[in-house]
Amino acid sequence: MNQRDEDEFREFVAGRMESLRGLAYLTCGDWQAAEDAVSTALSKLYVRWSRVSAPYTYARRTVIHAAIDETRRPWRRERSTSPDLLDRPAPDRIDPEDHAHVREALLRVPRGQRAVLVLRFYEELSVEETAQVLGRSTGTVKSQTAKGLEALRAALGHHDFHAAIG
Repeated sequence: MNQRDEDEFREFVAGRMESLRGLAYLTCGDWQAAEDAVSTALSKLYVRWSRVSAPYTYARRTVIHAAIDETRRPWRRERSTSPDLLDRPAPDRIDPEDHAHVREALLRVPRGQRAVLVLRFYEELSVEETAQVLGRSTGTVKSQTAKGLEALRAALGHHDFHAAIG
């Protein structure tokens, strides 16, 4: 990689790191796994930097897939209670008092549906954009959105669903 590409990559990482970490965290529900997913995605992006025309689109897609892969790893099924991981701020797309409850409820939504919900409502992607990122049809994204919202409603229980998701 030449110096110009190296500088562009560093600038990209500096400007997008928090967004990618939040996306990974909402997808996998664990800060350590989210860090690993972002690291994996950025490593792949670094190697392909000069050939990637839309770096954030590529990084977002790679982070989602890496975060889902992280949840499949057997050693990730146990929750870390390390204080430095518990003190990390959660993405602030929802009312702060609902963060913990919504995060826990989101973790009860199946992985694929969770990825769709995170892309649709956290990243604010359209159905078509979400389908492209995940490599699924728009029909699948629509049905996964409906099923995911239903699962999230059920997981939220008695809490006000609409207030919780903003």
